[in-house]
Parts: sequence; structure tokens; C-alpha cells
Amino acid sequence: ISGRIVTIEYDPNRNAYICLIHYGDGEKRYILHPRGAIIGDTIVSGTEVPIAMGNALPL
Repeated sequence: ISGRIVTIEYDPNRNAYICLIHYGDGEKRYILHPRGAIIGDTIVSGTEVPIAMGNALPL
């Protein structure tokens, strides 16, 4: 499932930046901000996705 970075925010509880992702199926989730990612970048989650900054794969 692919999603797009909509916002980048600072989370003071984690002392880190997080970003809001809008996925193609309508779901919205926060993830830790991948270094170098900007608003509008595409993030892909799944089992057969390429290894790239921000993509999420199962262990």
C-alpha cells in the first residue's frame, strides 16, 4: 500500500519528528520521520516492496 507524506511535526514526547501519512485506501497513520523525506514523498508498506528510505517491510 502506498501513501503520501502530508505533514511533518515535532513530537516532544519522543524528542523526534513524526509525519502523517495518507494511504491510498483512506487510512491515516503517524510514523517516525525518515531522514531526508519531505512533504509529498511516497512511502510504500508491504511484503514485496523495494528496500528504500521510509518503506516499511515485515521482519
